[in-house]
Amino acid sequence: MTACFSQYLFRMKQALWLFHQKYFLKVNSPKQSIDERLLRSARNDTNFKLTVSVVVPAYNCAATIGNNLTAILKQTYPITQIIVVDDGSTDQTAQIVKSFDRVTYVRQSNAGPAKARNRGARETQTDIIFFTDSDCVAHYDWIEKAVRHFSDENVAVVAGSYGIANPQSCLARCIHKEIIFRHTHLMGRYPKSFGSYNFGIRKKVFEQVGGFDEHYRHASGEDNDLSYKVINSGHKILFELESLVDHVHTTKIKKYLFEQYRHGFWRVKMYMDHPHMAQGDDYTFWKDIVEVGLSGLIGVSLIVSCFWVNYFWATLFLLAALYSLEIFYSYIMTKNICDTFFLGWVMVLRAFARGFGFTSGILQFILLQRFRKIK
Repeated sequence: MTACFSQYLFRMKQALWLFHQKYFLKVNSPKQSIDERLLRSARNDTNFKLTVSVVVPAYNCAATIGNNLTAILKQTYPITQIIVVDDGSTDQTAQIVKSFDRVTYVRQSNAGPAKARNRGARETQTDIIFFTDSDCVAHYDWIEKAVRHFSDENVAVVAGSYGIANPQSCLARCIHKEIIFRHTHLMGRYPKSFGSYNFGIRKKVFEQVGGFDEHYRHASGEDNDLSYKVINSGHKILFELESLVDHVHTTKIKKYLFEQYRHGFWRVKMYMDHPHMAQGDDYTFWKDIVEVGLSGLIGVSLIVSCFWVNYFWATLFLLAALYSLEIFYSYIMTKNICDTFFLGWVMVLRAFARGFGFTSGILQFILLQRFRKIK
């Protein structure tokens, strides 16, 4: 039975993967190898030396901030400033940060990571500002791998990728595998978006586009918003897969689903500000749109079936379609049967969380605002 099911999954994976590659998969430009040779040459040029600072927003991160700063201090590329902005922590974060001699500690009242990063950026006096999160541990060549690409004057941002700091957790491991799939199969050399956990930006460009939008009170879309502003201003974002920070991923499903609800909620504001990006960027693809749509149809069908029992079969059919979609991509991402079934159900729950968040965002940002204007 298990062998037959595995063979079925393998054949389904082959057929759908060919379809995905043909119509949706993005590949890096053939010019990448040429770019790499030019950048290696720039790295060896002693005249090419940009000053670099690192900004870390911090909130109740006593468990991780020590490892974070230790890794930053051991970078192979010289760092001029390291700034930690404490966003109103109530734990031992302040004491730990202050124990590091070369680190500047700044405190603000709790206002969210967007405002904390802007606060830190104002303290910098360097050519390039690198940002990472307090629960990340940078590889020692993190900055060196990224900063060389700024030899291209058209590149305003260099974004990096993830390693994993807690692979012992099944949920964390599955989340990480999905992210790596997106980074290696969807994001091209010059993507339209980046994550705030790992990127460097020219300070003059950061100031030109207005930094992070401080209306985002939580980590939910402020990095996408900044990405789109950089692109709209005519600058390039470059993605360097080898510039890595290890991340402590969420290990609790309830917390993860709440984060996904928040992502769905704030995407409404993001699409209102950048409507041309509603069709997706280089991190998202058609599945992300379809699964939220299916979750919405399932919700409507379930409500209808409370009054007309025959519609319950439609609900089961839609749920099966959603789970089949998630199982297929879970297997592609994890290459492990146990992780496939686990991540498949997590993705189903995540689709509902995102859909509910998106619906709540529509009520908050569109309908209520229009109602207030009418009044």
